[in-house]
Amino acid sequence: MNITYYGHSCFGIEINGKYLLFDPFITHNELAKNIDANTIKADYILISHGHEDHIADAVSIAQRTGALVICNWEIHLWLKKQGIENIHPMNTGGKKMFDFGSVKCVKAEHSSSMPDGSNGGNPMGFVIESSDKNFYYAGDTALTYDMKLIGEYRHIDFAFLPIGDNFTMGVDNAIIATKFINCNDIIGMHYDTFGFIKIDKSEAIHKFKIQGKKLTLLEIGETIEKGANLIIS
Repeated sequence: MNITYYGHSCFGIEINGKYLLFDPFITHNELAKNIDANTIKADYILISHGHEDHIADAVSIAQRTGALVICNWEIHLWLKKQGIENIHPMNTGGKKMFDFGSVKCVKAEHSSSMPDGSNGGNPMGFVIESSDKNFYYAGDTALTYDMKLIGEYRHIDFAFLPIGDNFTMGVDNAIIATKFINCNDIIGMHYDTFGFIKIDKSEAIHKFKIQGKKLTLLEIGETIEKGANLIIS
């Protein structure tokens, strides 16, 4: 499983020969100025909520690639008005099988509105389960006790958690979240893009380390590999 970071909360993840793109916000991100959104591939685009810093490039990438967009009902309606037809609407609590694996929509404690101010529906996170690895993409969220349900009913190999504070949980709450979801391998997101969410990256990594946990902060454009699970019959 290959993971590429495109800045802010946008990741491309290759699973079983399919390319999943999460919350595309590239063109308007000054920190991602060396990334050309027109070259990013996608078979699926997953959108956690409607805020511009998670959806700004979704329409153009969906039009270019023909990717299936997975999102909530309200975002689905908004996308249709933008001319996007290949959409699979879901909502919190729902689960659906796709050719790469399954998507389970889970609660995210946040707000959501579309770039034009229209209703963005409920924000969500995603639990992706596959024959390769399972992971949790939290989206924008506060620390919530509902995360314990993920740890109790799902096996998570690694998770993407917001750590920038101010609009989402910060580092300290993210560490608590790792205990709730029962996962110690974390990739940080939603930090440094704006002045409101600047963090001390060395301090963040150290805080995770002294708790016996791993925090990975990728460079924009960097790709890492997560090895497949060993299955013993």
